Amino acid sequence: MTGDQAGLPPTRPGLIRALIDRFGHLVRELSKFATVGGIAFVVDFALFNYLTHARGVEQVTAKTVSTVVAATLAFLGNRFWTWRHRQRSNPAREYALFFLFNGVGLGIAVACLAISRYGLGAIWPEVFQTTVADNIASYLVGTGLGTLFRFWSYRRFVFVAAGTQSAPEATPDRDPPA
Repeated sequence: MTGDQAGLPPTRPGLIRALIDRFGHLVRELSKFATVGGIAFVVDFALFNYLTHARGVEQVTAKTVSTVVAATLAFLGNRFWTWRHRQRSNPAREYALFFLFNGVGLGIAVACLAISRYGLGAIWPEVFQTTVADNIASYLVGTGLGTLFRFWSYRRFVFVAAGTQSAPEATPDRDPPA
C-alpha cells in the first residue's frame, strides 16, 4: 500500500534521499558519540558506586573521580572513532579543550547532584539523600544535560571538520564601496 492508499501524503524518495544526504553524517556521528558515551557512562556509574559504597568515598568526590576516568576513555573513543574523519589539530589542544568542556559537563552533573543531595536533601533527606536519588540526579539529569553540552562543544570546538574554523573569527571593518 502506498502513502496515497493509506490516506497519507505520498512518499517522495527524492526528499528522503535529500534528508539522508544532508543529515546522515550527523546521525552517524551522534550514534558513535552515544556508543562511546554509553561505555563511558557504564564506567562512570560503576566506579561512582564502587567508590561510594565499597570504599566509603564522599559522593561529590567520588563523582569527580569517576567522571575524570570516564572522560579519559571518552576522549580516546571520540578522537579515534567518532570523529576520526575530522581534521587532526594539535593533540594537546584537542585534549585540553576536551577536558575543559568535560569540566563544564562535570560541573553540570555535580551541580545536579549537589542540588539534589544538599539542597533538596536538607528539606526531604529521606527522599533526596538516598542512593536512588543520587543516581537519578547525577546520571539521568546531570549526565543528560552534560551530554547535550558535550556533543555540541566537542563537535564545534574540539574535533573540527576539515576546512572549518574552530571558532568564529571577527571580520575586519571594510570601507563601503565608493
